[in-house]
Amino acid sequence: MRATMNMMTRIGSIIAIVGMTATTALADPKPSVMNPVHEPAMEKSSLIVTTDYFIGPEDVLEITVWKSPDLSKIVQVRPDGRISLPLIGDVTAVGHTSVQLTEAISNRLKAYVENPAVSIVVKEVNSYAIFVLGEVSKPGRYPLKSKTTLLQAVTLASGFTPVASRNKIVIFRFPKDGEPLIKIKASFDDIVLRDGTDQNIELKPGDTIVVPSESMVVMPSR
Repeated sequence: MRATMNMMTRIGSIIAIVGMTATTALADPKPSVMNPVHEPAMEKSSLIVTTDYFIGPEDVLEITVWKSPDLSKIVQVRPDGRISLPLIGDVTAVGHTSVQLTEAISNRLKAYVENPAVSIVVKEVNSYAIFVLGEVSKPGRYPLKSKTTLLQAVTLASGFTPVASRNKIVIFRFPKDGEPLIKIKASFDDIVLRDGTDQNIELKPGDTIVVPSESMVVMPSR
């Protein structure tokens, strides 16, 4: 919870520093460089969850206890990082892999069930999201349902507005508490028209993409 609050505070600070308000642009019905086609199919694709995936808030888990249908449930991880199960009550899920959570639940159930066989499937990944701000047609929070690059994030936000400074994109990456903020600069033209594909980075949960306007004035630091 503390990490989530810190992230939202940092995002608010970025918006204040950038000092921009997203401009509402008329949708361009034709695909173009400025307004790439929105691809809803990409949003609906499933994130491949491996055994080393760490469960996050709002993720949906299917918990099955063999031969115990009353103990088997589909649950959503609460904002406080916990889930509630019959007999054993609240269990912390956030920050654990499915294997680790399976072991924790099994150990708790041993007081009530002989040799419990527990399995966990992550049915929905809702804790992975990015933020696209500034001069895009649809700024906001976008859940990551699959591996997503910078260009794909711009597509999810329905492309740039006419006044977007598309060659001065900044990605803010928030590391763990205590580590410095990471700023990654990218140029749309370099990625698309030149040999700058390395700038089309794969995004990570919590990344905040800011597209400034052409008229934006950067105040010099004092």
